[in-house]
Amino acid sequence: MYVDSTTCRLGGMAPPSASATTSLVDNLRFLMFPGFAGTFSQDKATFEARTRDLLARISVELSGLCEAALRYRSSSDDPSTHSEMHGAHGMAEPTPEESASIRQNAEAATQSFLARLPEVRRLLGLDVRAAFDGDPAARHADEVILCYPSIKALTVFRLAHELRIIGVPLLPRMMCELAHMETGIDIHPGATIGESFFIDHGTGVVIGETVVIGARCKLYQGVTLGARSFPRDEQGRITKGLHRHPTLEDDVVVYAGATILGGDTIIGARTEVAGGVFVTSSVPPDHVVAAPKAKTRIISRK
Repeated sequence: MYVDSTTCRLGGMAPPSASATTSLVDNLRFLMFPGFAGTFSQDKATFEARTRDLLARISVELSGLCEAALRYRSSSDDPSTHSEMHGAHGMAEPTPEESASIRQNAEAATQSFLARLPEVRRLLGLDVRAAFDGDPAARHADEVILCYPSIKALTVFRLAHELRIIGVPLLPRMMCELAHMETGIDIHPGATIGESFFIDHGTGVVIGETVVIGARCKLYQGVTLGARSFPRDEQGRITKGLHRHPTLEDDVVVYAGATILGGDTIIGARTEVAGGVFVTSSVPPDHVVAAPKAKTRIISRK
């Protein structure tokens, strides 16, 4: 049988488990919004005890996943090329010393992440408030938490973003892709998103890896914050790691179907970008970006 080293892994270290990643995301979602999922008792003492148990379970799950992700990266023949097409083939087992170091780093990453959870909960609370205040269809904050796809996607993003900052490879992307599949909202864990962020409706929104979004911004469905072009190296391969996505300053609103591209594109504070426009250059603060009004014809069918 033909073996393609790009699509067939033989030997080496296993990547983080997809099912374990799903379990971690589910448990973290419950921890971020206690009482909105699961079967926890509303009795305070029981609730606190079960929350402690859940934290312990999350700690074990996350430590194992971080260790798997770190082992997977470190076992590459050349870690600097791990993102290339053949980076997963022919991996070598870490030495005992490397394994001990990886285990220590995984535990340190887990503890750093757990210490950030109160701040993540604070940010998510502001996101819920922004959604409730920004959508006349929202009758109660509970409705926002239980029903709005943007809150589901942002919950996973904000958690995955913390892991990305800490330096955990691969796992943050796996987490965000779970939310992408569930909600239709594609947010890369490398993006930087300020507080009180709201995506109305959400379907089809794309937020790229190096996007920077300020505070109190609002996007509607179908918005793309993407890259305009991809620089290439001497071999013609795309250069990775460069800033290539736009920046939205504070209080920017981008309406449905708009596309904003490029790492040099800055949308100034309090600017509104109308639906369906294509933006590849910067806009000063306090402006409205709109395409020429389309001429509408009404023709009788009789």
